Amino acid sequence: MLSGLLLAVGVALAGASVWAATNSATVIIVVGAPGEEQLGRSFAGAAEHWAEASARAGAQSIVIGLGATNGPPDLERLKDTLAQEPKESSLELWLVLLGHGTFDGREAKFNLRGPDMTATNLAVWLRPFRRPVAVVNCASSSAPFLKDLAAPGRVVITATRSGYEQNFTRFGPYLAGAIADPEADLDRDGQTSLLEGFIMASRRVAEFYAAEGRLATEHALLDDNGDGLGTPADWFRGIRAVKRARDGAALDGLRAHQFHLVRSDAELRLAPAVRARRDELELAVGRLRETKAQLNAEDYYQQLERLLLELARLSTGDQEPSRSAASGGDRAP
Repeated sequence: MLSGLLLAVGVALAGASVWAATNSATVIIVVGAPGEEQLGRSFAGAAEHWAEASARAGAQSIVIGLGATNGPPDLERLKDTLAQEPKESSLELWLVLLGHGTFDGREAKFNLRGPDMTATNLAVWLRPFRRPVAVVNCASSSAPFLKDLAAPGRVVITATRSGYEQNFTRFGPYLAGAIADPEADLDRDGQTSLLEGFIMASRRVAEFYAAEGRLATEHALLDDNGDGLGTPADWFRGIRAVKRARDGAALDGLRAHQFHLVRSDAELRLAPAVRARRDELELAVGRLRETKAQLNAEDYYQQLERLLLELARLSTGDQEPSRSAASGGDRAP
């Protein structure tokens, strides 16, 4: 069944708008060394869900780690695949890691058939990218990837909050099921964001351990402000973070809520450049609101008005994105 889905990936959905062909993300799904047969089926099943969601989205999907083992090792295949991806683009690149991980106190690894991939490997391969990138590491011991991969504008999710959470993680299958699930659409905008999928999957992980009467051995984190600290799902009420770190670090979640694998019809009608500008403006509004307490009221509302006016122009059909209107609100908090 999975092979059939993979053949369908990359085909535009019937009836999609004129922009659909140029709105397609790339989704790289990496399935690690399975170890036990039962766990291998779990990883493959999660990969199938991601491939199916990619097909629905008309996205290009690439699966590494399933099928024959002849040819280059999976580590080299992933490196080559990333090297061939455009580095400058408004289109999203999703990298999903499904499998086991290890941590020896110094270096975290994702287990592959053949040589394993370290967090350092992946950080180097992603360094040239200046496009929207989301890395979702669903493996055990995945937390150290968060710090190594964090970058401005990039979303990084790990299934654990520590490299020492080494047991099999259930977060991956739950996220695979949630990424295109309407039930996970918390703000009811007709599409499920990566943030919403993260929150739903984390909730289902917690429910699993509670139902089993077991102590949770995994705690997923999300980072999208580039500080590499991460935020757990229970810090959110709906899609808004309601807790702050003691050091006053910027809130996570704003950028992750802009990543949608399966987009709504309204979203598909937006030109890529318009969507990119809309996302910049929404981020600027969110960051401005975080700094409200540090600004006098007049400055705050003047900056907010400029941002909201340009957002209004974009939403009413003015599809010539301007950068001048938001110059006062693009500061980091």
